[in-house]
Amino acid sequence: MVSFKSLTTAALLASSALAAPHGHTHTHSMRQTASASHPKRGAAYNDASLVQHLSSTGAVSWAYDWNMYTMGDLPSGVEFVPMLWGSKMFTGWFAAIQALLNSGNSHILGFNEPDMPSQAAMSSSDAAGYYSKYITPFSGKAKLVSPSVTNGVGSDMGLDWMRNFLNSCTDCGVSALAVHWYGDSADDFKSFVQKAVDLQKEFGLEETWVTEFALNSDLSGQGGTQTSSDFLNEVLPWLDEQDAVARYAYFMCADGYLLNGNGLSLSGKTYSS
Repeated sequence: MVSFKSLTTAALLASSALAAPHGHTHTHSMRQTASASHPKRGAAYNDASLVQHLSSTGAVSWAYDWNMYTMGDLPSGVEFVPMLWGSKMFTGWFAAIQALLNSGNSHILGFNEPDMPSQAAMSSSDAAGYYSKYITPFSGKAKLVSPSVTNGVGSDMGLDWMRNFLNSCTDCGVSALAVHWYGDSADDFKSFVQKAVDLQKEFGLEETWVTEFALNSDLSGQGGTQTSSDFLNEVLPWLDEQDAVARYAYFMCADGYLLNGNGLSLSGKTYSS
């Protein structure tokens, strides 16, 4: 079982992406290129300029920043995927997404960890109503991804939250199921992803996205170790072999994680190879 402390640490780090004002309206967008060596692989970032370290080898084809704005210019060939993080981002949402759709974007991510009090903090029933109001109107114009839940366990937590949401949001146009995972072993990660895929298939969705994942030991800001590199060497080929897993992003494109200063960390080199 994932620790609440680990989930909270990751959530706080991710939420720092929202510190900048939402009036920052870069909408630079590129579809993924056929030359991407790993079309499923993406970059979770706070600083768009840092994504070049992962994209220079063609290893990543898409990126997101827990926001509806790119907060800078992404490298050419890297598709930006906007997210409606939560209720504090409702203002300006429709205009921002329409601008992105007009520039070629084709995916929209749902709320960030609504099953966590420190993040979007929504019950599954409330989230279904918000999703229907703010995201469903773009059905047919973009592929709609569900809210991203944690691998927490409990009533209206993790995959239980997701099941409740999907039961409440039957006409929402959701195409893909999104999950996050933080834990201690590759076996536990694979098991959780398989459970997510099983749920995706049960509800007739097209695919599963793993939009955040990392070892608990990476969350101290001292990531990029041999341990995390070994973990990635085991799970990345496995993810690429799973037909139901369409996209994934390791946490995260930042110093102390996939980056080390102005270059790649050990795990970053593995992720970008």
